[in-house]
Amino acid sequence: MSRIALDLGFIQIYWYSIMIALALLVGSTIMMLECRRQKMDEDKFVNLMFWGVISAIIGARLYYVLFNWSYYQQHFIEIFEVWNGGLAIHGGIIGGGLFVLYYCHKYKMNWLKTIDIIVLGLILGQAVGRWGNFFNQEAHGGIVTLEYLQNMHIPEFVINGMKIGGVYYEPLFLYESILCVIGFIILTIVKRFRYIKVGQLTALYMIWYGIGRFIIESKRTDSLMLGSFRVAQIVSALMVVVGILLFVYKLRKSILDDLYNTKYNPSL
Repeated sequence: MSRIALDLGFIQIYWYSIMIALALLVGSTIMMLECRRQKMDEDKFVNLMFWGVISAIIGARLYYVLFNWSYYQQHFIEIFEVWNGGLAIHGGIIGGGLFVLYYCHKYKMNWLKTIDIIVLGLILGQAVGRWGNFFNQEAHGGIVTLEYLQNMHIPEFVINGMKIGGVYYEPLFLYESILCVIGFIILTIVKRFRYIKVGQLTALYMIWYGIGRFIIESKRTDSLMLGSFRVAQIVSALMVVVGILLFVYKLRKSILDDLYNTKYNPSL
């Protein structure tokens, strides 16, 4: 399977780049739709998304390079070759999240509600972006048999794409993509609840994705490591803990206090 989608001679367009761009488009569209539903300042939100995406990409790349520094210090120029893969979602969340906090503080926006809106698009964008790993033949599990994949009843092109170097591998990218699609459906349903509070969508995202990624990461063969520990599992565990604490903290507030849906919020 070729990683190149289009070869124009003077430039090559990679499937990985296309899928990341598509993920950004899908995620941004969902965010804007929710921004309008919540009647937030669209101009400020568009500006936030633009610089937030840049911050997230930089964070995702720096995170990946940092935990692979022994390689990149010998191949420095490859740090900039993002089309070859190497964007860590946890790094993107950290980089983008720090910018969101700064931006919301500067323009006096409700930072927690802003993140609630962002995670709705983020998790669906992640579902799309994981297919970039498929075309790069990375983020997979261990060796499996052809029969194993056929018994999963997944599309034939996925099975064929999982044949790398003459052997078949477990399609962990697909597991995570499905995990994120289900997470998006859950968040889309929950956001309509009358008494859902600001911050609880963010908390649910952290819990759902954190648990799912922790399990999936245990099967990966290309995990970023910190000593003998998988970095993504450490970060995922922290996400789950923080998510639970945030969700419970919000539950302790009055039933009509700090509601996410403004039409039910008596203080607005």
